[in-house]
Amino acid sequence: MTKPEIALRAKELLIGGLRLEITPADIVDGDAIFGSGLGLDSIDALEFVVLIEETFGVAIPDETVAKQALASIDALVEFVTHERQRLGLS
Repeated sequence: MTKPEIALRAKELLIGGLRLEITPADIVDGDAIFGSGLGLDSIDALEFVVLIEETFGVAIPDETVAKQALASIDALVEFVTHERQRLGLS
């Protein structure tokens, strides 16, 4: 998957999985996803982690990794890309 494909799929997961009433175009790749960003909470984060792991075949093993990986769509794309390459999933 390319980085733009990962970004779009992640936005679709956010919107569909968390039942948000926005479009992918409404999510700015560099903006925060949680807290002041989209206003999502820790329950939303847990749901999103499961969706990311299932969809992309990567693991987000703990809260520290999750905070970094889920900081923004850009951060998530970098994390998924790195992990998929590390696992040989490209």
